[in-house]
Amino acid sequence: MKKLLFIALLLNVVFANAQPAPPLRETDEEKLTATLKEFHQALVNKNTISINQQTDKALSYGHSNGWVETKADMIKNLETGYMNYHSYKEDSLQLRINGNMANARFVADINVTMNGKEGTYHLKVLEVWIRKGKRWLLFARQALR
Repeated sequence: MKKLLFIALLLNVVFANAQPAPPLRETDEEKLTATLKEFHQALVNKNTISINQQTDKALSYGHSNGWVETKADMIKNLETGYMNYHSYKEDSLQLRINGNMANARFVADINVTMNGKEGTYHLKVLEVWIRKGKRWLLFARQALR
């Protein structure tokens, strides 16, 4: 009986002192991938608050037709309906992170209406992201057909 009581107390001490495993930290690649996808979904949802938070003030957003938008232009064009993203799908995402800078290359299928004309585009896209504090911000983007 004493042995059984001793084993029960020993197990109680062991389980009481057991600590849960520390939470897994999200890697830089995972965090940037999530931010990139959230940004593209914010374009579709016309979530200008999110877009404002996910882009650098010096944003240069290049389209495949050579047209370049600033951050202010992008937000204005979404708010006025000049640009209306219907879907934005990324494929073959490749990330390269170097310190506080990263580039993301991917193939995108984007359905958009621009100035009343709808089109679906299959584009090769390069985005440049910078890390400020704990957040990734889109600094530049260029697309090609």
